[in-house]
Amino acid sequence: MRVDVPTDIPPADAIGAVHLVGIGGAGLSAIARLMAQQGVRVSGSDAHDSAVLQALRAEGIDARVGHAAEQVADVDTVVVSTAVRDDNPEVVEARRRGLRLWPRSAGLASVMAGRRTIAVAGTHGKTTTTAMLTCALRGAGLDPSFAIGAEVATLGTNAALGSGDLLVAEADESDGAFLVYHPAVAVVTNVDADHLDVWGTEEAYAAAFDRFVGTVGELLVVNVDDPGSAALAPVGRARGIDVVTVGLDPAGDPDLLVDDVDVRAGRTSFTGVARDGSRTPVVLAVTGAHYALDAALALATGRRLGAAADGLAVGLGSYRGARRRMEPVGSAGGVEVVDSYAHHPTEIRADLAAARAVADGRRLVVVFQPHLVSRTRRHGAEMGRELSAADEVVVADLYLAREDPDPAVTAQLVVDAVDGPPARPGGPVTDLPAALAPTLRPGDLVLTLGAGDVTTVGPALLALLAGRA
Repeated sequence: MRVDVPTDIPPADAIGAVHLVGIGGAGLSAIARLMAQQGVRVSGSDAHDSAVLQALRAEGIDARVGHAAEQVADVDTVVVSTAVRDDNPEVVEARRRGLRLWPRSAGLASVMAGRRTIAVAGTHGKTTTTAMLTCALRGAGLDPSFAIGAEVATLGTNAALGSGDLLVAEADESDGAFLVYHPAVAVVTNVDADHLDVWGTEEAYAAAFDRFVGTVGELLVVNVDDPGSAALAPVGRARGIDVVTVGLDPAGDPDLLVDDVDVRAGRTSFTGVARDGSRTPVVLAVTGAHYALDAALALATGRRLGAAADGLAVGLGSYRGARRRMEPVGSAGGVEVVDSYAHHPTEIRADLAAARAVADGRRLVVVFQPHLVSRTRRHGAEMGRELSAADEVVVADLYLAREDPDPAVTAQLVVDAVDGPPARPGGPVTDLPAALAPTLRPGDLVLTLGAGDVTTVGPALLALLAGRA
């Protein structure tokens, strides 16, 4: 559902008791944690119990399973996830009572009040870059607050208040949330048309990033290897803010050149070369050339904020990945499973390249779940072409999320575009583990991809394989 952003967003400690509808999601759970750590009385609800809800309860947050009108009876402000429907009983009751009804963006903006915010935006790599920047700053001796769109192993959570005035926050463009924050510093990883069910056209999507730059107060850091991100540099300069450019390609004349990139299983290294000739070697404990660029954006941002480069490099080396970002799930019967959130062709390409390095010659079996009808209608054929880098491809039924089905847009659209390896539709996600297990052999690497519930396939598959062994 869409909730209007209020014109006045008071700080979190001035909005009374807060209830978050959809608290189990990455965005709202982060807000809940930050508010609770500020002393706000926080409650929330979600349709199903989860590890996130259990962790929130362990932290003293009243996270309930199921939605009911009475759960907003004694609160002042209700924050709503975009995944929540208009007829949700808590939303209906909040409107009846005249409570503050806020979208996620307003909830996070209320936490940002009084802090120097660093907002990380972009179509791809937001979560990783936000997490890496947080780790980097901590490695350099700073203690920023942070709000990240996934659990981060090194940090032990997706959000926490720090002791300093810095707040590092993932700034999501999917529903326009990033236009609400007015950060001091912004990082843009790339601009690659997505979420057109919300924005309508590529031009409108790109224009939203122009508007985002218009909200930035001090510093803009961009990836000049990406045309969409590079186009924002002159926008920032025209506004009179400091602009720092980062890139792998020397032809782009970046302020920080990403040099000597070396990708191996479980390790990616590079050297950040600044304009003054100083060189900062960085060794990451994750696999993929795209991670080198994310880390370099974090390094450039930290350097411009005055942090020591060697400390930033130490912090980057401590990063061990984020939930559902090329996350190892486990092994059984000689089969290894990795899970990732990739759902756009650009992300699929990057993750398959990383998976090839992890597989190191082994057979790579990819299980992909397309996310959203609108995205699959537009990008389905391109998704299939990128999946062609696998040795075998299984495409699950679409994850509809907030959209209605379209009989013309199915998994077959993706399957038909796969060129080379065997590819087939897999049907419902719940059927996949049993269908996959007999086809796998020791040495296989299985990569589950998608923003929906395909993440459940890995654990169920491993359980079957363990039983078979």
